[in-house]
Amino acid sequence: MDLNNLKTILTENGYKVTKQREVIFQALLENNESHLSPEELHEIVSKIDKDIGIATVYRTLLLFEELNIVYKLDFDDNRYRYELASEGEKHQHHHLICTNCSKVEEVKYDLLENIEEDIEKTYKFKIQNHVLKFFGLCSECQSKEIEQGDLNGTKKTK
Repeated sequence: MDLNNLKTILTENGYKVTKQREVIFQALLENNESHLSPEELHEIVSKIDKDIGIATVYRTLLLFEELNIVYKLDFDDNRYRYELASEGEKHQHHHLICTNCSKVEEVKYDLLENIEEDIEKTYKFKIQNHVLKFFGLCSECQSKEIEQGDLNGTKKTK
């Protein structure tokens, strides 16, 4: 998705293309791998345009979510994060979440396609989306714990 797509989606749905919406979209685009919270996004956009308030960021994210421009993500850390919806993706992609450092990695392929087909046939239920999150330790945190002798809860003694 690019700025032209954004403009088309907004105008086709009866919304104005404003400078604030463009700045917020551009910040999401440039930081798409970061899974930004509204507060983090506000911090970025306020450096570009100091007149964009946090309320504008929240309202814009709600609008973008309604128009399927962004996905609202919940990584069970008591704050929502947002990422741009990917063109051609049938569903949100999956995420690996480190329980130690909170690093988030994206799983780029759909792990549930066959399961969805079975569910739709068996239950006569049309699935529109799904969310799959894996919680564990990233490779960096595993390495640190191995160095400390702490991977299974047993610390090295001196």
